[in-house]
Amino acid sequence: MEVMDVHHAYRRRAVLRGVDLRLRAGTLCGIVGENGAGKSTLLKILSGEQSPTRGSVRHSGRLGYCPQRVVLNDALTVRQHLMFFQAAYRVADLRYAQEVMEVLGFSGYADERAGVLSGGTRQKLNVTLALMHDPQVLLLDEPYQGFDWDTYQRFWELAGRLRDAGRSVLVVSHLAYDTERLDELWRLDSGVLCAGAAGVTA
Repeated sequence: MEVMDVHHAYRRRAVLRGVDLRLRAGTLCGIVGENGAGKSTLLKILSGEQSPTRGSVRHSGRLGYCPQRVVLNDALTVRQHLMFFQAAYRVADLRYAQEVMEVLGFSGYADERAGVLSGGTRQKLNVTLALMHDPQVLLLDEPYQGFDWDTYQRFWELAGRLRDAGRSVLVVSHLAYDTERLDELWRLDSGVLCAGAAGVTA
């Protein structure tokens, strides 16, 4: 993915001020920034959900996007969500989704309705839905919110597997946890993306 001179404003309030970013294949990268710094706006633009005021975003291959806000139908089971997204993504089978569920440790919840799941388990489903079509570029907005310590470790194991498989993985968070796991780290401050933070050299 290549991002060039991306600007965005809500009326007169500038949120992004010329963001440049390049995600290489086989890298695990992070963006950190305070709440309100424009991280979610940037991810919406990178995912194509929102158009920038100015600038361009280019990527090749399949794109996966896990938004911060979990968008699930409380009346549907985990399995029904997977089947719905299987049809939407035109995926032949659910084997890869089941592998992701196994890594995240919630395979036993397949027949539970989303409405009765804990916040952490709902987030596991959120991540699985973003991953189940095996995207080349994966954008994750606060992906481990609500995770317990074991699931948090499982998440980073999964992220490492994706990187080793040649995927581009971008994790966005307001806190710089476990930065030693990242290949590159940027800080979003006042709408400007600065390379290198918290001991990681981009």
